[in-house]
Amino acid sequence: MANPLRSEVFRLYKNLLYLGREYPKGGDYFRDRLRAAFARNKAVEDPEQIKALIARGEYVARELEALYYLRKYRAMKKRYYED
Repeated sequence: MANPLRSEVFRLYKNLLYLGREYPKGGDYFRDRLRAAFARNKAVEDPEQIKALIARGEYVARELEALYYLRKYRAMKKRYYED
């Protein structure tokens, strides 16, 4: 893996690992899937392909954040409004 992208990959991994703690199926489930995904792409050496994989990982991170915000919003709505 190219050195300039290595730090980005580590940052993405740590960010996803942090976000996965509150995953609905459990943190262990998410961590195992995350490790498998990174191990599966461990041999990729093409910088363009690595950038594409990083972009996909960042997309997943944004989707997780949206999932958590939606869950919090629904919980707040349940507390204060009757449906």
